[in-house]
Amino acid sequence: MHFDPPLKKAILEKRYKRFLADITLPDGSTRTIHCANTGAMTGCADPGNPVWYSTSDNPKRKYPNSWELTETQAGHRICINTARANQLAVEAIKNNVIEELRGYTQIRTEVKYGDENSRIDVLLQSEDRPKCYIEVKSVTLLGDVNSGQGYFPDAVTLRGQKHLRELTKMANNGYRAVLLFTVLHSGIEKVSAAHHIDASYSELLNRAHEQGVEILCYKAQLSDSEMKLVHSVDFVTN
Repeated sequence: MHFDPPLKKAILEKRYKRFLADITLPDGSTRTIHCANTGAMTGCADPGNPVWYSTSDNPKRKYPNSWELTETQAGHRICINTARANQLAVEAIKNNVIEELRGYTQIRTEVKYGDENSRIDVLLQSEDRPKCYIEVKSVTLLGDVNSGQGYFPDAVTLRGQKHLRELTKMANNGYRAVLLFTVLHSGIEKVSAAHHIDASYSELLNRAHEQGVEILCYKAQLSDSEMKLVHSVDFVTN
């Protein structure tokens, strides 16, 4: 995923009302930008940190700029735009970056499925193999700053729990079911379920894995001109 023109840099003043953030531009002026992240953003939204934003050419948008990246005091870069996770996953699958998901002939997104009124992020199909249902999650929560240990989720997620139940049913019905963690934090080198934050999610994930749900983790390379998934990292069970 290329940014043309490249993202512009500013300093974060504050994030508020979930969808908004105020930034200070290099000339000292302030601007309100859109924040496409409804999560807790723990460690990702500290005032004073450098941020990078994109600009939309859609004249109907009230806030044409979108917050894309932040940089922590430790020098880690984080993609905070959760919409990028699915885009990066689809791009990586099409480019055969994700070795475990190669060989399918059709890719669809946001397909209705399951018993709980869900939409699967990515559905892969091919005549010679079962359908592959892929739920994509972005990982941006780092534990101790030098640990390399990332966690998901960063807050209790009833929606995430529902997705695990749906994936488990798909696996039990003979389909391929995959939970794909996209690591969007440069300081994260391994991923675990955040049992200390959402014990129910952690337990559901363990049960899902035992019943055939595959867990894949792929890390992104992040810059002001490009984002892309580049290599796998380990998932560590609790």
